[in-house]
Amino acid sequence: QVQLVESGGGSVQAGGSLRLSCRASGYKYCLGWFRQAPGKEREGVARILYSSGNNDYADSVKGRFTISQDNAKNTVYLQMNSLQPEDTAMYYCAARSFGSCSLRYMDFTYWGQGTQVTVSS
Repeated sequence: QVQLVESGGGSVQAGGSLRLSCRASGYKYCLGWFRQAPGKEREGVARILYSSGNNDYADSVKGRFTISQDNAKNTVYLQMNSLQPEDTAMYYCAARSFGSCSLRYMDFTYWGQGTQVTVSS
């Protein structure tokens, strides 16, 4: 069982930055950040393989977002820079305990409650 608690969302102007945090309890294998805007399908943003730090990003956020982990704090972060209005969404932290560590949301078992990110132009 993995429990996830996100924090760090908020409202910023275009070009601004936010850092999301996901505190994860339990066994950590693969953690990911996903987002869902109103009327759109949930999409993978970034993911990290906890044991190695190996990560991957959606093309839309490469070069702007960075996923990282702090093992001592059992926390995964998503640093988001150069935010744009199209980044506006509910952001979710998710985890899975085995298998392929991908950006496919349907592969993830455990989900946090989400944190809202709003970017104004």
